[in-house]
Amino acid sequence: MDAAKTTEENEVLSFRLGKEEYAISILKVQEIRGYEEPTLLPSAPACIKGIQNLRGSIVPIVDMRILFNLGEPTYDQFTVVIVLNIKNHVIGMVVDSVSDVVTLEPEQVRPAPEMGSTSDGDYITGLGTIDERMLILLDIDRLMSSEQLGLIAAMKQAA
Repeated sequence: MDAAKTTEENEVLSFRLGKEEYAISILKVQEIRGYEEPTLLPSAPACIKGIQNLRGSIVPIVDMRILFNLGEPTYDQFTVVIVLNIKNHVIGMVVDSVSDVVTLEPEQVRPAPEMGSTSDGDYITGLGTIDERMLILLDIDRLMSSEQLGLIAAMKQAA
């Protein structure tokens, strides 16, 4: 049982934002959906594209390209929303495309480089390498709970 649990904990979903490839724990992923234009919310941060009704739940939609300041986002047939379950809250994350699910062995993960005193890099947990690919590993809980987004705090107030 421990071997299966360890493997599951090392499984990540890889996705693209621009030319870079990122990865998050597969355990945080609820589903993957095609991109649909969300309902806009006035005075929301620019990275929050709006909200969607997902089977009766109102889900905030975060555009990761805007959040990471990676240029003007484009939406095409490859753009998807990764629906996440973060601290018992459902959040949608817009990415350029989903690559695959991979299992990273401990020797394939390197620590994240120090980014100085900025807190922006706190959600990068390491770098995964698979052959010639490099995955930027994200702590999606920490990122979506960050003060910058304020999503979890706002969702708790609304509940």
